[in-house]
Amino acid sequence: MNSGVKYHSHLNGLCILTAAVIGYSTLNSPWWLFFALLLAPDLFMLGYIANPNIGAKIYNIGHSYLGPLALIAMGLLNGGELQISIGCIWAAHIGMDHLFGYGYKYPDAFKHTHFNEI
Repeated sequence: MNSGVKYHSHLNGLCILTAAVIGYSTLNSPWWLFFALLLAPDLFMLGYIANPNIGAKIYNIGHSYLGPLALIAMGLLNGGELQISIGCIWAAHIGMDHLFGYGYKYPDAFKHTHFNEI
């Protein structure tokens, strides 16, 4: 068991969640939007309707930091505060998931995540 690695993975999630909430708080976006969209990335789990392999791929795409970081970067480049806000919410969701031990999925089963491997 490599509990130190697992601990650091949870801590990384907390750090991303905290940074995303702080980033969001500097914007003029309403807090109702934050709470309304915080669980929206879980819609990516609908891929599991097809099968576990497709579901894992779609879920992992929606739970990668590449999406929210790209959205934040686009917002910074074009002055799109809504893009930055949604990117912060999306990143906060992923950080929250990792904080609570929900991780990237393996194609064999929904509950088989990278946290099971640590």
